[in-house]
Parts: sequence; structure tokens; C-alpha cells
Amino acid sequence: MTGQQQIKFGDLEPSKFPGERLGLPESGPGSVARFGRRVLAICVDWLIASVISMFFIPAPWTSFGTLGIFAVLQVLFITFIGGSAGHYMFGLRVITLSGQSAGFLKALARTLLLCIVVPVLVWDSDQRAFHDKIPGTVLVRV
Repeated sequence: MTGQQQIKFGDLEPSKFPGERLGLPESGPGSVARFGRRVLAICVDWLIASVISMFFIPAPWTSFGTLGIFAVLQVLFITFIGGSAGHYMFGLRVITLSGQSAGFLKALARTLLLCIVVPVLVWDSDQRAFHDKIPGTVLVRV
């Protein structure tokens, strides 16, 4: 090498804060949603889906019904109002990396990946899991 250091795959320096590489602020409106708010929001969304499922889905199918209702609510709410009921309750919104609304296809892709659970468990230093990285979305504070 001639005095220049070659960067290898995986050698990026860690971000100083989540969202730094995305050009988002460290805190306040527009910053990446942190873990606590995310968990609380998904618990609210799951609770809503569970209550609806208890009233409308027969007993042996309640679990699948809850998942289906959860998925439909996620896609509809993210598409039309930018976030789920839980997101709004905790001051969050799903946007694209360019700052636009996610739209139907990105909301659908994000929700399908969220429902498989495994992509949610793999995060990067910007606190984006695969269910956000693959469709090109990010969950931010409002």
C-alpha cells in the first residue's frame, strides 16, 4: 500500500449516536426512535390486535387471527397516517430515508418482515433492524 489505508468490509467506525450515518439528529424530533419507545409501541399495537381478535376470531385460530389483524393494522396505519397506534402514542413515525411517508409497498414489506420476527432481532449501529433496512425506512421521533 502507498500510504493510504484501505478500508475493508466491516471496518467502518462506530457511529457516535444512532442515526448519525443517516443524517438524522442525535435527539429530539427526527432522531432515531430508541428501544424503549419501540417496545412500548409494539406492545400497544399487539394489545389492540389481541382485543380485536378475542371478539372476532374463534378460539383455535385466535393466535393466527391476532397476527393477521396486527399485520393489517400496521400496513394500513403506516400507509395512511405514517405510523401505528402505538407509534403515535409514543411520538414515533415511520419514514423513508429521504424523509417521505413510507407508502403502501414499503409498509407492506416492513410489516411482513416484522411478523417473521427474526429480522427484528438483527440491528445495526443506527438502531435499524432488517425490517427497516430492507424496505428503506426508519422509525423516528416526532
